[in-house]
Amino acid sequence: MKLITAAIEKKLTTHPMRSQDDKGMDAEILVKFFGGAACTWLVTEAEKLENGDWLFYGYVTMGYEWEWGEFLFSDLTSLKFPPFGLGIERDMYLRPGITVRQYMKEYLYEEDA
Repeated sequence: MKLITAAIEKKLTTHPMRSQDDKGMDAEILVKFFGGAACTWLVTEAEKLENGDWLFYGYVTMGYEWEWGEFLFSDLTSLKFPPFGLGIERDMYLRPGITVRQYMKEYLYEEDA
């Protein structure tokens, strides 16, 4: 599976770092990555670095609590989850234009999102 398609890259370039700062939970999710039993990365902003890597910002969980933070695409692609060593995947069915708040309510049933 291709993790960043041409269409996703175009979307990422239209939402540079700090472009959705004032939106908080109402920030649009540009791409969702997931892996392991409960790890999820909801990318809301991105910047392509000089070395070709991507710096992302978004709402993240490693299976316990959710938090906002920055992470590198290269770090995501280097992850391998036990027991079979599977890597991350991209949610190909994420609804376009969905916000973090909508995602939390619709997919995780969190009323206070």
